[in-house]
Amino acid sequence: MSANSRLNPDELKKLIREVPDFPKKGILFYDITTLLKNKVGLATLVDRLAEHYVDQQIDLVLGMEARGFIFAPALAYRLNAGFVPVRKVGKLPAATVKFDYALEYGVNSLEMHKDAIEKGQRVLIVDDLLATGGTAEATAKLAKLLGAEIAGLGFVVELDFLRGRQKLKGYEVMSLLHYDK
Repeated sequence: MSANSRLNPDELKKLIREVPDFPKKGILFYDITTLLKNKVGLATLVDRLAEHYVDQQIDLVLGMEARGFIFAPALAYRLNAGFVPVRKVGKLPAATVKFDYALEYGVNSLEMHKDAIEKGQRVLIVDDLLATGGTAEATAKLAKLLGAEIAGLGFVVELDFLRGRQKLKGYEVMSLLHYDK
């Protein structure tokens, strides 16, 4: 795609559907499916993420279930890296390592295959959204348990008002689009 056919951040935001009161009353949901179906929008997202990380010698791109699976493989391809899925418990067929993390009202868990990362590999963690930062932080900790060097965390959308970036101090965090409310 040529630089001229790319969309700027404001144009990308116009492609995102805002759904009030989803998944519950009082929440404004930013639905990226309307952006994904736009071929220039999708290409712009992948290109911009790739440009940010192209010179960082990324070995693996980790994508969290489920929407991280959309961007991580495309980005891995562009960076000449491998892709590793980070899944909910019980979804991976071989031996796994699990990481439990606290939610506001309970506990959640993530898993990766034990052999997904070799000690010292540089990994990039990618997801569609940075909200409170809990899932991204848990993924980084899980990757570090396996010996990864975290090269960065990349997101399509960041909800700045939820301050998820604070949980990711010490890591390089890049988000393409920001929302203040």
